[in-house]
Amino acid sequence: MTKSELILHLTEKNPHLYHRDVERIVSAIFDEITNALARGDRVELRGFGAFSVKKRDARVGRNPRTGEAVNVAEKRVPFFKTGKMLRERLNGR
Repeated sequence: MTKSELILHLTEKNPHLYHRDVERIVSAIFDEITNALARGDRVELRGFGAFSVKKRDARVGRNPRTGEAVNVAEKRVPFFKTGKMLRERLNGR
């Protein structure tokens, strides 16, 4: 599901809300999650899961084409861990 499909689905389920308002709400939620992760904070949505940032240390990698050693810099990557309710729903319990 894309962001625009999510907005359409929410608009259909909530006919009392304008499409533009639903779009602003969804964008605001995503922006807040993104800003929190950029600050290094953890975002937990009970029953759904938790977003966090993990640090990957610098390392020496290999160029797959040439086999040459390449230095890979340290970086931060987003990480998502599913919540118990979401896992159970996906597994049909």
